[in-house]
Amino acid sequence: MLFNSFSFGLFLPVVLILYWAIGFKRIRWQNALLLIASYYFYGLWDWRFLGLIVASSLVDYIVGIGIGRSEKSNKKKAFLLMSILWNLGVLFLFKYYNFFAEGFANLFHISAQGYTYQSLNIILPVGLSFYTFQTMSYSIDVYRNRIEPTRDMLNFFCFVSFFPQLVAGPIERARSLLPQFSIERKFDMALAKDGLRQIMWGLFKKMVVADNVALAVNAYYAEPGEHQGLSLLYASVLFFFQIYCDFSGYSDIAIGTAKLFGFKLSKNFNIPYLSRSVSEFWQRWHITLTKWFTDYVYAPIIRSWKRSYFSRTIALFITMALIGLWHGANWTFVFFGVFQAIFMSLERVPIIIKGRSYNLNYFLTKIPLPLTVVYSFALIVTSCIFFRAETFTMAETILFRIFSWSDGRPFTYEIGYRILFVPLLVLLEVFTRKNNHPFEYLEKRFNRPTRWIIYYIFVFILIRYAGPKEEFIYFQF
Repeated sequence: MLFNSFSFGLFLPVVLILYWAIGFKRIRWQNALLLIASYYFYGLWDWRFLGLIVASSLVDYIVGIGIGRSEKSNKKKAFLLMSILWNLGVLFLFKYYNFFAEGFANLFHISAQGYTYQSLNIILPVGLSFYTFQTMSYSIDVYRNRIEPTRDMLNFFCFVSFFPQLVAGPIERARSLLPQFSIERKFDMALAKDGLRQIMWGLFKKMVVADNVALAVNAYYAEPGEHQGLSLLYASVLFFFQIYCDFSGYSDIAIGTAKLFGFKLSKNFNIPYLSRSVSEFWQRWHITLTKWFTDYVYAPIIRSWKRSYFSRTIALFITMALIGLWHGANWTFVFFGVFQAIFMSLERVPIIIKGRSYNLNYFLTKIPLPLTVVYSFALIVTSCIFFRAETFTMAETILFRIFSWSDGRPFTYEIGYRILFVPLLVLLEVFTRKNNHPFEYLEKRFNRPTRWIIYYIFVFILIRYAGPKEEFIYFQF
């Protein structure tokens, strides 16, 4: 069920009415309704994978209790290992088996020796990378004594499957989301209104910007060898805005929907195209994923080694390669992460001046913002070519034609006047950057008649200028 579908437009009001009709003092009944609604929401994608999400929830629920009851560290480690093996094993089987099996076969030339490897013809469950990370982080945090294990199975299952953020995040931590299922949630009109405004902004980013921009990106990337370098550069810049509006639009809708039910989810994007550096970009882009890998991959490596620039660089490359691999079972995704790690490590190289240590990140903060934004934006767009390209050959063709300014089919402004929605988006977000979303600014600065005129204009734009409906890009991850 897509957020931008008619079926979700029916599903959400029905669940919302039933939820608040139950009454805020009947917390367990509200949670039971949310669990049923979440499983229905997920089951519409493919009901066969409902058993998988239930199993993942059950495993980590048992692991949490096991760790909490165990007094010996060896038993705690055994339970933690159980969680890690289950979650990573499920990910490997459904998402990475064919990738590694093919890589192993190519590395040792198995096919050339007359042997063949057996690939698995299985479907990748929607949202698998998101909810497995969410459940696994719970077990790790219990093991680290950061949170107490919950004995409330209903609340824990709701935490894992909460439908607004189930299939594409934000990746929530148990210590922030799980307690919200245990407290009374009274209807807050101000919060609900803000949730509706954030949903509308998310739909604008997804339906008007991302889906329209996708027309041009798909057209140029379908046959990159036939187009001019200028056309491919144009398409690559548009792809960055496509994936940003597609994913941040989903996050806005998820956060806004959660507000309608009295929940608060984590902020996942913070205008990443205003980053001064690649390092800052990852503090603004998919924030919950960055924090996850920082806490559970990067930080443990640093703690186990000497805290030198070399050890931090190795940890950075490992982390970014895994972030790339998390996005998809393809070497182009791995290189997407490694490419950015190269520049992030260069931005952190110690520079000693008059006995004091500096780095490039420090000097970038002293340079005018427009110049540093151009620097980081150029690198991010370049890396996104590998993100979008299906093969290295395709990425190489695109990069060669861009940097050699190759001739090809005449350059045309695909999607015509609809490209103007991109600068409109940028202007609104930059001008209201201190707010969670632009409509929040309207609430503070304009009177009600003016606000409603603006809302009706955006509703008209959503209906009149929405692009062809496409699935959210991050559903495949």
